[in-house]
Amino acid sequence: MQRFIAAFLAVASCASIAHAQSSEPASTSPPLTLERALTLAGAAAPTLEAATAGVRAAEAGRTVAGYRPNPLIVAETENIAGSGQYRGVRSAETTAGLAFPIELGGKRSARIAVADAIGNRARIGSALAEADLRLAVTQLYIEATAAERRLVTAREQAGIAREALRAAGVRVQAGRASPLEQQRADVLRINAETAVERAQRLADVARDNLARRIGQPVTGVLDMAWYDRIEGYGPAQPIAPAGTLALAAAHADATTAEAQVRLARSQRIPDVTLSASARRLEATNDVAAVFGVSIPIPLFNSGRASVTQARAQSDQAQALRRAAELDTAQDIARAQVEVANAATSARNASGPALASATEAARIARIGYREGKFGQLDLLDAERTLSETRTAAIDALATYHDAKARLERLVAAAPSLEENDR
Repeated sequence: MQRFIAAFLAVASCASIAHAQSSEPASTSPPLTLERALTLAGAAAPTLEAATAGVRAAEAGRTVAGYRPNPLIVAETENIAGSGQYRGVRSAETTAGLAFPIELGGKRSARIAVADAIGNRARIGSALAEADLRLAVTQLYIEATAAERRLVTAREQAGIAREALRAAGVRVQAGRASPLEQQRADVLRINAETAVERAQRLADVARDNLARRIGQPVTGVLDMAWYDRIEGYGPAQPIAPAGTLALAAAHADATTAEAQVRLARSQRIPDVTLSASARRLEATNDVAAVFGVSIPIPLFNSGRASVTQARAQSDQAQALRRAAELDTAQDIARAQVEVANAATSARNASGPALASATEAARIARIGYREGKFGQLDLLDAERTLSETRTAAIDALATYHDAKARLERLVAAAPSLEENDR
């Protein structure tokens, strides 16, 4: 009779364990998908606000660069407060007029070219901010989904540990096992419940971090179907770095530096200031016209050093552009390999390896129930199953993280043709 009761309880324990492993908390609300999280984060991201403000500033700078120099009002009085016939204002000569600075050497067009290059770089910077935000939100979403999956696994393992303790107690009461098995099972139960508490805290922190980024609490379920999805089979096609944001930023920096060289060269040519005034002679009450021209003499600062500096900065930008091409190509190739390796590991860990560990644990439970296997065999199978589940979760997280970093590297640069025109 005691053996029948023990077998019945063991069967009930296995059924409850299987139900715990196949069930997850149900929710009527739709899951928070990654795309939804990205949309919410984009509406509340200060980095995007800063990038947008930078674009507006560059557009305003383009307007300023197109302005011509303002005219000057010229007014002066001569031959006053002197001696003799120049005492007082009797012989004063008052001149009033306008002066018009005229830019030579193509300074205005050079300024516009620099402003256009800066504007294009600001737009690329805005796209970079969006890509960085997408990567950050995706990584937080991966962290939150992985933490949620670890919490579910920890709860299932805690349920298994409680059922194992109950089964061990039945076996001890039936005289089929020593009290040591019950004590060992109780220790495992305590450790499993402690693991649940740790997983709960990590899941709460991951949800809070995601909530801070998207600007609203994360209370519903997450898209676990997306987390379990592994894309791509076979060798990946090489991806060329041309057209990526990283290279576009380097090209924009080089273009800006080259425009600065042209501006420095144009500034070597002195500007001319033309003036037209009317002069009134106090002594005779006559009025005469005065025309003038002024040209600065580049005696001390001829602008050659500025051109040399701009040329050196342009050479530096060109070298950095070439280095960016090499680094981007290497990073993309490395990221593709990491994605492929992570996908293989995730498929194996969540497929054949997990199925084998699950079947081994099932056989160990049946064998332990029927007295064919000892408790150590059961505990070893359960530990292997727990480790395989954890490895599958980690492999999926690594895969999604590698995929997100690859997407960040190959993010396409925005089209700037309209701005160039």
